[in-house]
Amino acid sequence: MASIFSKIIAGEIRCHKIAENEKFFAFLDVFPLVRGHVLVVLKTETDYIFDIGDADIAEMMIFSKKVAKAIKSAVSCKRIGIAVIGLEVPHAHIHLVPINTANDINFTQPKLKLSDEELSAMAERIRSEW
Repeated sequence: MASIFSKIIAGEIRCHKIAENEKFFAFLDVFPLVRGHVLVVLKTETDYIFDIGDADIAEMMIFSKKVAKAIKSAVSCKRIGIAVIGLEVPHAHIHLVPINTANDINFTQPKLKLSDEELSAMAERIRSEW
């Protein structure tokens, strides 16, 4: 059964896409820790990030770096934090989170509930920096 991320990549579930290439797909987290929280996934469904081949994981980090630079230009923050949790969806992904303090990337805190309009506007801001 395809993961929710595979369905997003296939266009079966709507998302706020930031960027994609032949191997990777980046989109806004719909339940973000902070505004501008982006997920980067390998298009090939792989459950555990360390099961991804060496070349692909290296390319995934380079793709994530480009996305992080766009986020940093679009969102007022000190840094873009990076996290790999891997428990919530069985499809390896990287969280890119704008942070000003370490607590901004604390996954136990309540998630934001943003409107579709707020998410669309944020996605456009980040894409414009791509």
